[in-house]
Amino acid sequence: MIDHLNPDVWAVVNRALVRKALSEFAHERILSPIADGNEYSVGRYRFTARRYPLNHWDIDADSLDNGGALDALEFITEFHEQLGIGADMLPVYLEEISSTLASAAYKLSKPALTAADLVTADFQTIEAAMTEGHPCFVANNGRLGFGVADYRAFAPETGAAVQLTWIAVRKDRATVAHSTTLSYDELLQAELGSAVLEEFAARIVAVGADPGDYVYLPVHPWQWENKTSITFAADIAQRHIIHLGSGADEYQPQQSIRTFFNRSHPSKHYVKTALSVLNMGFMRGLSPTYMAATPAINDWVHGLVSNDLVLKRYGFSVLREIAAAGYHNRYYENATAKTSPYRKMLSALWRESPLPGLEPGERLATMASLLHVDRHGASLAAALIRASGLEPAAWLRAYIDAYLIPLVHSFYAYELVFMPHGENLILVLRDAVPARVIMKDIAEEIAVMDPSTPLPAEAERVRAEVPDDEKLLSVFTDIFDCIFRFLSPLLDREGLLTPSEFWTVVATAVRDYQAATPELAEAFAKYDIFAPSFALSCLNRLQLKNNQQMVDLTDIAGSLQFVGTLENPLVTEATG
Repeated sequence: MIDHLNPDVWAVVNRALVRKALSEFAHERILSPIADGNEYSVGRYRFTARRYPLNHWDIDADSLDNGGALDALEFITEFHEQLGIGADMLPVYLEEISSTLASAAYKLSKPALTAADLVTADFQTIEAAMTEGHPCFVANNGRLGFGVADYRAFAPETGAAVQLTWIAVRKDRATVAHSTTLSYDELLQAELGSAVLEEFAARIVAVGADPGDYVYLPVHPWQWENKTSITFAADIAQRHIIHLGSGADEYQPQQSIRTFFNRSHPSKHYVKTALSVLNMGFMRGLSPTYMAATPAINDWVHGLVSNDLVLKRYGFSVLREIAAAGYHNRYYENATAKTSPYRKMLSALWRESPLPGLEPGERLATMASLLHVDRHGASLAAALIRASGLEPAAWLRAYIDAYLIPLVHSFYAYELVFMPHGENLILVLRDAVPARVIMKDIAEEIAVMDPSTPLPAEAERVRAEVPDDEKLLSVFTDIFDCIFRFLSPLLDREGLLTPSEFWTVVATAVRDYQAATPELAEAFAKYDIFAPSFALSCLNRLQLKNNQQMVDLTDIAGSLQFVGTLENPLVTEATG
């Protein structure tokens, strides 16, 4: 299980991670490279780099030299004071770096799939082939809590089949919620079938309990083994929780690690589970209190999106989280604050599959794949452009219309913002061209910033107070800085689009949208997407400050770290 941890592979992944650390810490102005002839230096590290819009440092990995072996753990320790990592946080951050390196080594040891191979690969092959994780975060594959056997069993990049664990929990300690379109019992009947449900009921009877007093709940197998069976021992002993065994269907972990795609029946629902591992600044739990409103929030967003004529024109859609359930452990709830990870250890939700909504000739790929680069340096985005037969600018315009414009419209029309990073969107491709996008992970990752946008009472928790001058960062930071900052250099490197050509396509698409939507002219003027600059919001600084809870969940806007501004490439790069 540890064959991938060998000197040759370790040298490659350390060079890659030191390169990324230098790039991203320079981008966030934590480290300041000094120009020295044709090279730059940061301390004893020397390298060549090309500078791109948005203060992006495209460092040549082969040029990196520190006079010895490149070692990411050593690099972090050497600069930890400049990085602002407290002494108590440093070992945990180093552990996350070590885990990130180990997962990179595993990915490098897998049989190679080229970018060209992935152009025609199926949805889940692409999902498991992703190698980078979040493009901005340096420690982006922490997963602290997984052992090496857990990694092989549950990490998305292994593509392993997983059977979910099922438990029964007492109704008087459970939260159950569902969409208006079905009941929780109807969902379980469709997902599990009569035979499995009868078997579960028999197991409850076998321990002297009444099935009518319980609700069925899926659990991540790691969570059952390492948390539920130990941390919830009192509840199990008192028959508040009854272990039922594994379900029959095989699932595949997705990029978001705690979400599963049904591989046995792809048209069935995704399942998202609580997972008490530390990954990228958070313990990845799910709150049973939040589960109560999850389907209602999703029904509201789905209704809004489905009935908006502009969003319909661009084909934008969402996958509803259609049902949710969670267990309230009274011991820990009586002993902790509302945001404690101990309150988020036992919940799950069901999300629609994108497969039933596909038209003939359409195929799916995670949007994270657009930033994927194979081990030969070729990007999937460039491979898709070449396979499409379109001019690069025409292909990019199709992608911008599918991805950016619906998100921009949601902001201007409703001040509704999503979390639009790569793993939260699914591309619908036709002939290698993005035809439309599907948004997922709705309830926990949307915000409504306009106090006048009507919300149902049960969905009020998504309303957020954000200063007016920070609202458009939902586009500037989440899309321009976290997606386009990386995509543009990939296309430039392969000779497809220069930065000027790239940002001209983006600017033209936005202007065309604005011209076609004059009823929102007041909002366009209030929140100027063509402002000359915008605040640099720093993601790594959040994690470096507190890598165990990088934002206050009760005041996310107030937790952000700003350092100066970035020039807006819609103004500085776009022509015409």
